[in-house]
Amino acid sequence: MEKKEWYLEYEIQYNRPGLLGDISSLLGMMSINIVTINGVENSHRGMLLLCKEEEQMTRLKSILDTMDTIKVTKLRKPKLRDRLAVRHGRYIHSDVDDRKTFRFNREDLGLLVDFMAELFMKDGHKLIGIRGMPRVGKTESVVASSVCANKRWLFVSSTLLKQTVRNQLIDDEYSEDNLYIIDGIVSARRASEQHWQLVREIMRLPATKVIEHPDIFVQETEYKMDDFDYIIELRNNDDEEITYETVEKPSMSMNDGFSMFDF
Repeated sequence: MEKKEWYLEYEIQYNRPGLLGDISSLLGMMSINIVTINGVENSHRGMLLLCKEEEQMTRLKSILDTMDTIKVTKLRKPKLRDRLAVRHGRYIHSDVDDRKTFRFNREDLGLLVDFMAELFMKDGHKLIGIRGMPRVGKTESVVASSVCANKRWLFVSSTLLKQTVRNQLIDDEYSEDNLYIIDGIVSARRASEQHWQLVREIMRLPATKVIEHPDIFVQETEYKMDDFDYIIELRNNDDEEITYETVEKPSMSMNDGFSMFDF
């Protein structure tokens, strides 16, 4: 019988010497293998486990519940957030009011890149929005995640090097294996009707699309926030407020000092 993965997380009530060794020995006696183990935020410890039968996990839970030094908080088939928590030692935090919105700080860039790479590796249509102030690392994180996911990325509109607006793609650029990056501000403020025709074509492809500044994008298009599968917020710190005041001022004219590539 093929072994299946489980995620075990417990909170340490009393961190006595040898506690981890005792739990590891218990798992070994029950023929449960430890794949990965790491501390996870605020006296919690997470483990990825392998076992053949679900009954082994039921017995393990009943034994661990009798221990007064730990409290089991999670025992389940591992989710993406569980795997990343064990890998990085911290959980991804989602918005209380909107479960598809995930918040990161600049110090979490490694976790953010891993999270997006896992999303990019999934097949089919995905629409991902990413919010953040200028120079916080949005585009760079998307490109790094594309590399990790072994995806080819294409800038449809961008300000990474110089302001870029694409009006057409060549044949081999239309692929469900590609990842398309659209800057909502550049497309909304600078683009022609040809560009928007291209954006609509790309949106119909069964591929991953990443929209920077999704709030501006939906203001200027027929798309809605409900169309997004995930929203990612990237801040310099927890207290930073993401605003678009500078964007909404009528300062983005063609002679404002920016260079633009118009393909």
